[in-house]
Amino acid sequence: MSFMSRRHLMFAATGIAAVAAAPRLVFAQAAAPAPAAATGPFTLPPLTYPTNAFEPHIDAKTMEIHHDRHHAAYVANLNNVAKTNPQLGTAKIEDVLGNLNALDDSIKFTVRNNLGGHANHTMFWEIMGPNGGKPEGEVLAAIDRDLGGMEKFQNEFNAAGGRQFGSGWVFVTVTKDGKLAIETRPNQDNPIMDGKRALMGNDVWEHAYYLNYQNRRADYLKAWWNTVNWTKIAERYAAAKAGTLGV
Repeated sequence: MSFMSRRHLMFAATGIAAVAAAPRLVFAQAAAPAPAAATGPFTLPPLTYPTNAFEPHIDAKTMEIHHDRHHAAYVANLNNVAKTNPQLGTAKIEDVLGNLNALDDSIKFTVRNNLGGHANHTMFWEIMGPNGGKPEGEVLAAIDRDLGGMEKFQNEFNAAGGRQFGSGWVFVTVTKDGKLAIETRPNQDNPIMDGKRALMGNDVWEHAYYLNYQNRRADYLKAWWNTVNWTKIAERYAAAKAGTLGV
């Protein structure tokens, strides 16, 4: 083997070793480009606060990617499906999710994942906000009555979110008479699919926390409570009791 061949081989081996040794976090932080905005009946709701509003609990980059890319992708996918299924854009989201079996098999899976994701994230951005206050009034009374008080509620909510295998959500559901319960859902499933309503919920997909917390989902679940907007949750509770709560 010539000197140049050995030298080239040495450099190639060094390059391969460097790539293999590179921290995996670099790759975890890489994100696909923002999806092209497909025009149609579905729109991405804008955030009502800056992406850095929740630092250090949730970093600005995670919020940007989560909203502008992940949620935007669900919206783009829905608008693509709606091109050949225009009824999706004229029906209420809760009516479609509550009756998925009425959909043609060719679109059911896509609608379940993307409309579920759109509904879940629309709720998620709404029930978060800086300076969110504390639960009070009817919401606090319901938490005390149905969930054993705030400390027990938060511990059990976090535990449920930690137990959810893989991707999914942990929710607090609310009935029309105001009764609360904690439940988890896989992937982008929503309680609406079983005729229920979500009062609030937390996203436990890795894209919601991995840049800062890596595999420490429990730390993310605890920190997330610093982002909750209890004023919005009180509004959702009142709407649920009035029978007007949508997604």
